Amino acid sequence: MSEDKRAKITVFSDYVCPFCYLEEPDLARVGERYGDEVEVDWRAYELRPHPIPTLDPDGEYLHSVWNASVYPMSRALGMTLVLPPVQPRSRKAHEAAEYAREEGRFEEMHTALFKAFFEDGKDIGKEEVLLEIGATVSLDRDELQVALREDRYARKVISDEELSRRLGVTSVPTMVVGLDGEPLEEGEAISGAQHEGGRLERAVERALSRAPRGSRR
Repeated sequence: MSEDKRAKITVFSDYVCPFCYLEEPDLARVGERYGDEVEVDWRAYELRPHPIPTLDPDGEYLHSVWNASVYPMSRALGMTLVLPPVQPRSRKAHEAAEYAREEGRFEEMHTALFKAFFEDGKDIGKEEVLLEIGATVSLDRDELQVALREDRYARKVISDEELSRRLGVTSVPTMVVGLDGEPLEEGEAISGAQHEGGRLERAVERALSRAPRGSRR
């Protein structure tokens, strides 16, 4: 009997990217439609790693992008995003998410980080804030603190970013859709929040159509 094949969506994302948060409903819809036939694998991507300067939260660029795109999209999706008063680096937030993954709480921490930054305006670049967020999803505060201070998951974040460069990813969110077990280089890359048009679903269908006959779940 053939082993069941499912589609895999590898998502390169950053916790300081509003469009990555705005992609969540689309991915949730795909998950509801396909169930066990699709897996979502979140990968780290820092938009502004050290030493690239972070953006000015009061600058014209951010306000222009938010007024033209982020606010209209968030209203259309029924989400409440607010331009954060800070623009931190995101390395430690990604490391905290990787700690949560190891503890079986990735999805909860992933969503909590986005909400803390884009709905509550918290500085997710600060250790204390990350510890507070972790506590809300039942992560051990002391263990998380040790992991962050030891840079325990820095190598995983760097590895994800090295992978993104090999794949030619230059913006987020970028979703690479393929069959689980296939090289990511063979997947179909889709960039930008896809809340309209069904492009992500069509990519999933194309991936599943390549599965051996009888192997779809």
